[in-house]
Amino acid sequence: MRDLATLPQAHLHVHLESTVRPGTLAELADAHGIDVRARTGPFDDFAQFADHNGRVRDCLRRAEDFHRIAYEFCAEEAAQGTRYAEVTFTAAAHGERLSDPDMPLEAVLSGLAAGQAAHGIECRVIVDHPRKRTVERFETSLRLALAHPQVVAIGVAGAEDHPLTPFTAVFRAAREAGIGLVHHAGECCGPASVAEAVTVGLADRIGHGFRALEDPEVVALLRDRAIPLEACPSSNVALGLVGSLSSHPLPRLLDAGLTVTLSTDIPSTTGTTLTDEYRLLRDELGLDDDTLATLAANAVDASFAPDTTKAILRQDIATWRAGS
Repeated sequence: MRDLATLPQAHLHVHLESTVRPGTLAELADAHGIDVRARTGPFDDFAQFADHNGRVRDCLRRAEDFHRIAYEFCAEEAAQGTRYAEVTFTAAAHGERLSDPDMPLEAVLSGLAAGQAAHGIECRVIVDHPRKRTVERFETSLRLALAHPQVVAIGVAGAEDHPLTPFTAVFRAAREAGIGLVHHAGECCGPASVAEAVTVGLADRIGHGFRALEDPEVVALLRDRAIPLEACPSSNVALGLVGSLSSHPLPRLLDAGLTVTLSTDIPSTTGTTLTDEYRLLRDELGLDDDTLATLAANAVDASFAPDTTKAILRQDIATWRAGS
């Protein structure tokens, strides 16, 4: 078996606020008087996770806080072998909370720039938006994306039972402007949420999406349109959405002919790196190295990386696959 630590990786689904180092979180919590500490392992339910995540977000108040976690994200990703990452950040929500719409994203971009220079990793940003929040706030997300070339996509997250129709104009404006669309769907709700993300949300990729398997027509929709899925097995187990890693539906997604990529989603909660996720697929689900290389190549192809970056990563994955 090949060394998974040397597999060239692109990381497409990881939330910046869920990558904060335990020591950093403790320092920020103490500085701002927030009662929260790092937690690794399963939550009782998604609501409990959301409450914890909200407390973590409350610890991010100053530009230096955002800069720090972005810089440290680069360091952590580079240390585990990630070559390219698209990190998701709820920029408009932080801006609204702090009454400064631009500072959080600008501070994150500054931290990423410093981290990339120091650690030799390439990063872009996806700005996400909770479905239950206002259209106006989502419009702010699009404005931020248009103002910063490092933002390659916007998308909706949370409350998958909340309809996407109110955001139709924003989706269309993003598409016309060349901004990618990446939505969470098919995680907490069923296949209808996946179909809606594709047809109404104009999705380029789907975060999670594994519940599409419950409807053959939705599977066919994803397959026919070649919409990649961002699978996050350890996250799904930690949030109680899948019973165990050994029962995760990722192999069935592959068997259905869907394009699947692998990510961590919330690594500070699961305690897993992206390399760990690949290792777990090998050890718990029995995927062979050729399949793991295919997942890695899928992530490169599904990314918004520059063509030159994609070409280099594809070649390096092919070399790993060949065992050279």
